Amino acid sequence: AIRITVGHAGADINGNDNRALQAAVDYVGNLGGGLVEIGAGEFLMRDSLHLRSRVTVRGAGEQTILKKDREYRSLLAADGDFGETAITVQNPEGFAVGRGVYVASRTQRNFLGVCATILNARDSYFTLSRSMNADLLMTDDAFAATIFPVISGYNLQDARIENLCIDGNRANNPTKVDGCRTAGIFLYRGDHCRISNCWVRDYNGDGISFQQSNDVEVDSCQVRGCAGFGLHPGSGSQRPSVKNCRAIENGEDGFFFCWRVRGGVAEGNLLENNGGYGMSIGHKDSENAVRNNTVIGNKLGGVYWRNETEPMAAHRITFEGNTVRDNEGWGVFVDGVTGGTILRNNIIEDTGKGRQKIGIRIGEKAGDVTLEGNQIKAERLTVDERK
Repeated sequence: AIRITVGHAGADINGNDNRALQAAVDYVGNLGGGLVEIGAGEFLMRDSLHLRSRVTVRGAGEQTILKKDREYRSLLAADGDFGETAITVQNPEGFAVGRGVYVASRTQRNFLGVCATILNARDSYFTLSRSMNADLLMTDDAFAATIFPVISGYNLQDARIENLCIDGNRANNPTKVDGCRTAGIFLYRGDHCRISNCWVRDYNGDGISFQQSNDVEVDSCQVRGCAGFGLHPGSGSQRPSVKNCRAIENGEDGFFFCWRVRGGVAEGNLLENNGGYGMSIGHKDSENAVRNNTVIGNKLGGVYWRNETEPMAAHRITFEGNTVRDNEGWGVFVDGVTGGTILRNNIIEDTGKGRQKIGIRIGEKAGDVTLEGNQIKAERLTVDERK
């Protein structure tokens, strides 16, 4: 397979921004796949690095830094209609051909927003690489901003990201965006992809998010100081494997099982001091194995089965060999109309800080919960609210 190097100097392709990186990825992708090696140094990202199938992007470790450019933002000067591939903005400063852009409105966000690349420009009018997913109305404060995943992959397979650092430049990117369309590293319908030995820091959104992406592996990555979720497998992503990662001091949950995530494994991860739960699991997130993780000091609680009705609850979850320590309120809370839950051989403890007052809490609507071999230290070991 072909190998192309990118660096500030002395490489096959020399440069210090996303254009040099994209040129290498596209060249290798057009030849059917291979390796892009990025040298040490900082690369300024004015748009995503768009991945290609069967292309491995490999850095030189934490010294290879892909840093997001500052954000520019404007309200729209005309509605962005569903299916339209153009926007008109009130203030065009910072919007230019080749830049990444996010378009949404006050109520039309999540999957109804769109991330795209600006293809053409005329005064305040810009055509885009993707069309609107909803009617984005001026009356709903529709806006465009130069927000995008630092690395993204759409509709691809067998891509690899290895040994590099994402700097989200949060201080200069004030708009927080959810993980349905963007993150430090983001996949949408990216199957059999692997993300390993990467650092994601200070992104104003999720750290690593993959949506409708099957058989994704995330291994030995660190997500720190991001505004949203640390790790976010979601939207029907089947059989994810997230192992040996660290999600620390993120604004929301350290690990968020989103909707319809099934057959997955979360193993050997550290989820510490996050602003939400250490881990939450809920909407149709069934048949997942959560084992040998460490969940410490999270602000809303340790591990939470979300409050879902029976058709939408997370069933048949095996939670085994984990350490859950000093989280707020409780260590483990099995909420919702949840069935087939197994909690086995976990250490669930308050070390004297008085935060994790309940070891295991079982909600009033929960179904069968198997408790085996758990070691619990708390004011109240197990609270079972079922009648």
